[in-house]
Amino acid sequence: MENPADHALASWSAVLPLGIAYSGGADSTALLHAAAMRWPGQVHALHVHHGLQRAADDFEAHCATTCAMLDVPLHVGRVDARHAPGESPEDAARRARYATLAALAQAHGLQHVVLAQHADDQVETLLIALSRGAGVDGLAGMPSRMERHGVVFHRPMLEVHASALREWIAAAGVPHIDDPTNADLRYTRNRIRRLVLPALEQALPQFRETFARSARNAARASRLLAESAASDLAEAGSPPRLAVLRALPRERLANLLRHWLKSEHGAVPSEAQLEQLLDQIAACSTRGHRIRIKVASGRVEREGDTLRWYNASPLP
Repeated sequence: MENPADHALASWSAVLPLGIAYSGGADSTALLHAAAMRWPGQVHALHVHHGLQRAADDFEAHCATTCAMLDVPLHVGRVDARHAPGESPEDAARRARYATLAALAQAHGLQHVVLAQHADDQVETLLIALSRGAGVDGLAGMPSRMERHGVVFHRPMLEVHASALREWIAAAGVPHIDDPTNADLRYTRNRIRRLVLPALEQALPQFRETFARSARNAARASRLLAESAASDLAEAGSPPRLAVLRALPRERLANLLRHWLKSEHGAVPSEAQLEQLLDQIAACSTRGHRIRIKVASGRVEREGDTLRWYNASPLP
């Protein structure tokens, strides 16, 4: 039986040497085996040790055994992914994991890291985005390639079904880890995996392919909106001039403001904050009109004939 991860790698343009994000679970185990067989001597395994998890030491030991068998160097980074008040534990863990993987890669001269996320993971990501009322950026799902922390991350298995990977693991008798936290239904992604995906399988057997097509369509729309916003921002200047902003239609202005705040300041306004800012810009017909609105962790203020964003404490 062919390893479906190897089939995915066969049609992917690799940049060697590379790192494999290796947790020890079934998905990353299939990916590591395929990569090690295809590019001997060119593959490094990158393992994130979650210090707060009781079994983390056992996971690391398992990964070390597998890597020794495959003659693949293993690099381990420890992370404490405790989340801040009001922050999702899943989001905090994901951010910490990417930062650790990037640091490990750079420490060992690797610019490219391959992730084992597959078609089922993509569906889960889209459903979470829908549940949060995401726009086209969120509905684009996980990209097959992205740059973060100075490292390029790749997802060549986004068209591979999770069941195919597990069937190969079982048929080949390859040891792997079953992380007990994956059964914890307190986590949104686990609830989707256990409760929603089986129902979709029954009602809409082709849902992985159709969801992936929707994600690609959303990604194209997202790129088009980003290009439009970048063009409008170039015209408005940075900081953007109010006269140019006020001349734009409301939806186009909203697109520009989201792009400006996110790309230049890392700030993502809520829907209510964005609507309030749009209303204030529309009402800003006199030189003395004041704009001062909380946005994300800072605020947007009028300064002369421009808008500026300040990373500051909330307004009193």
